[in-house]
Amino acid sequence: MVSILEAQKAVNIIYPDSDEQPMADNTKQFRWIMVIHHNLEWLFAKDENVFVAGDLLWYPVEGNNKLRQAPDVMVVFGVKKGDRGSYMQWKEGGVTPQVVFEILSPGNTLTEMNRKQVFYNRYGVEEYYVYDPDKNDLSGWLRGDNGLDVIETMADWVSPQLGIRFDLSQEALQLFRPDGVPFASYSEISQRLEVALQEVEQERQRAEQERQRAEQERQRAERLAERLRTMGIDPEAVD
Repeated sequence: MVSILEAQKAVNIIYPDSDEQPMADNTKQFRWIMVIHHNLEWLFAKDENVFVAGDLLWYPVEGNNKLRQAPDVMVVFGVKKGDRGSYMQWKEGGVTPQVVFEILSPGNTLTEMNRKQVFYNRYGVEEYYVYDPDKNDLSGWLRGDNGLDVIETMADWVSPQLGIRFDLSQEALQLFRPDGVPFASYSEISQRLEVALQEVEQERQRAEQERQRAEQERQRAERLAERLRTMGIDPEAVD
């Protein structure tokens, strides 16, 4: 009887899709979240079993709707892409998000970040990265035998799971895909797309001009052949 009542209680638990907290405190934090999120989505766009999410509530334990975190960006290998109101781990085959990013803002407290690190360590995150864009400071942790261990040197660090490289040699962090292509903002991608579309249009115009010139040459050759016929000359016999 007790187990039946507990099961009914678990079914009736509501897992909110929102923690009523803002996604970002300022434009810089929001921009970094978007850059990391979108570029990771592009990187794994062809793999249906890689789920990338931003500011999505993650509930690791069924029956406890108070135990949750909303990573700025998280990557989950082994689950299908698709829309979700939240990430309820027990509904995802028990798969833990393997990689988590947090982007700091002035409003983040040390206590808050310590609490997040304890959560990610306890519930199986493999890689955890924290970036402070105001200080251009990057910290990372990689799971070892005893949980998340500090990565001593982040300069040119390559993520074992993602294959991306972290470059701190500039005034701001730069991230690179495994093929060496740098991460880009939506605005930069839009500008590149616009340039590419302009080049395509220019090539189309050049091809159209060539087609028109070829057509003019064909018509000129036909007029010349007709003139030769009126003179009693077979144009095909003319060398």
